[in-house]
Amino acid sequence: MTTPASTAAPAAAPAPVPKARFDWIPLALLGGLMAIGLPAIGSPSTWLALTVAGLAMGLIVFIIASGLTLVFGLMDVLNFGHGVFIALGAYIATTVLAAMSGFTASPLLGMNLVAVFAAMVAAMTLAGAVGWAFERVIVRPVYGLHLKQILITMGGMIVGEEIIKVIWGPLQIALPPPEALRGSVFIGDAAIEKLRLLAVVVGLAVFAAMGWVLARTKVGLLVRAGVQDREMVEALGYRVRRLFVGVFVTGSALAGLGGVLWGLYQQSVTPQIGAQVNVLIFIVIIIGGLGSTLGCFVGALLVGVLANYTGFLAPKVALFSTIGLMVAILLWRPRGLYPVTNR
Repeated sequence: MTTPASTAAPAAAPAPVPKARFDWIPLALLGGLMAIGLPAIGSPSTWLALTVAGLAMGLIVFIIASGLTLVFGLMDVLNFGHGVFIALGAYIATTVLAAMSGFTASPLLGMNLVAVFAAMVAAMTLAGAVGWAFERVIVRPVYGLHLKQILITMGGMIVGEEIIKVIWGPLQIALPPPEALRGSVFIGDAAIEKLRLLAVVVGLAVFAAMGWVLARTKVGLLVRAGVQDREMVEALGYRVRRLFVGVFVTGSALAGLGGVLWGLYQQSVTPQIGAQVNVLIFIVIIIGGLGSTLGCFVGALLVGVLANYTGFLAPKVALFSTIGLMVAILLWRPRGLYPVTNR
């Protein structure tokens, strides 16, 4: 007998889409490294100072590398010329801080911060503008050609370094921190350098801003979707090419910001400062997972903390610690800590 439509059983509700579970293991790895470092170092005050210094170094490296990992994730571009934007940001900082010597020589922290943030804004603006020209002239003709990208972007970095030498000279330039940012503050018996604390604050602010933009805005949604499946985003009618340019300019600006902090961290600037950091940047990106912002963040912190611990415990090993960390993580997770789906 046919069941009347009025008495038919209601259709079953569709099963809810399961949410992806967050992977806490890489963060636990960072916490475990810190926990192991305490008994190995022995002194809690020394451990705290080394940990803060490592976090500061890691956050500076994250600022520099975050733009590059987005460029690779969205644009599939291996930009070995990223170092020129780092060097440009550091040299712009020397010029701006020298011009604002009245602010940098003041014992007032507020005036010092005005000078530092003015240098950061100038570095980001000019590095972003140079990045726009770099993308149009050098990178755009070699989209999809990885070998040519490596060769032409390395050539672009060499040319950029020579232009920097013409403008600022080939010799090393001192970049001392402003007056109120020199020295240390004490947390118990641990001496924490003020400049390290500034780097931690700026790095966390950049990470929070990137997280908000990528997770809460339409532009961020398109960037994340473009990293996962560029063809689908283009099929929906969005102009991925404009995203390309915007992401490249943003990545260049972040490299300029990181160059300011790295120059202050080193307290000196040379034309090769960007090339010296390039290897470290690519190690961080590989550890984190190609195209992953969160992976870049965790990878940078791991590299920074491990480099400071090994530099204190075994200075000869410190040169190889980051490479050893990369090899160990790739043996454990061949695609990095937080791999992107299509990488």
